[in-house]
Amino acid sequence: MFRQRPSETLSGLVDELGKQATAATPAEAAEAGDLVVAAIPLGAYDQLPAAALAGRTVIDAMNYYPDRDGRIAELDAGTLTSSALVQRHLADSLVVKAFNNIAYPHLLSLARPVGAPDRSALPIAGDDESAKARTARLLDTLGYDVVDLGALADSWRSELNTPVYVQPYFPVRPTGMSQEESYSWFLNTPGIPVAADRVKELADAAVRNSTAE
Repeated sequence: MFRQRPSETLSGLVDELGKQATAATPAEAAEAGDLVVAAIPLGAYDQLPAAALAGRTVIDAMNYYPDRDGRIAELDAGTLTSSALVQRHLADSLVVKAFNNIAYPHLLSLARPVGAPDRSALPIAGDDESAKARTARLLDTLGYDVVDLGALADSWRSELNTPVYVQPYFPVRPTGMSQEESYSWFLNTPGIPVAADRVKELADAAVRNSTAE
């Protein structure tokens, strides 16, 4: 079960992130800006403060892992995407799927300035064009091009078990490593650049399957 940590327990992380970072409750964080990134286990999506997030663009960086999140029938059947589920809960927000298909160490190591020949791209999806534009500007500022997958109904193309999910940004993992060595490799090995045309090609190749098996 997802539990909110008291903000005072995040002091070490805040110090690590720098002087512009602060710790807050979910509601306080929601009220702090017009654009909010939601990156919690999907099984706790209904704990996102809908009232505090009303009118804001919410970037959904969550993924559905049934073993962790518990079974969600609509997602298992493929009748709803996880981002559409979040949008239903956040009825007065503008949800955009982004940041969900790349491991966080690579999100840092692959960032490049505009025009760099090895600049990577990330997919986004959303029902509101203005919200997608705001999200695209954020990604550009952070060092990434954008591939628009379409509406939230199309956001499954960047989810777990699709061709563009995580693996394209990964180098080949060495064999024979211990669990500790493998984790250290994951944290410290730079990712592989994936250009926009390749991201689009991989997303277009996705086939939607039920996760009910």
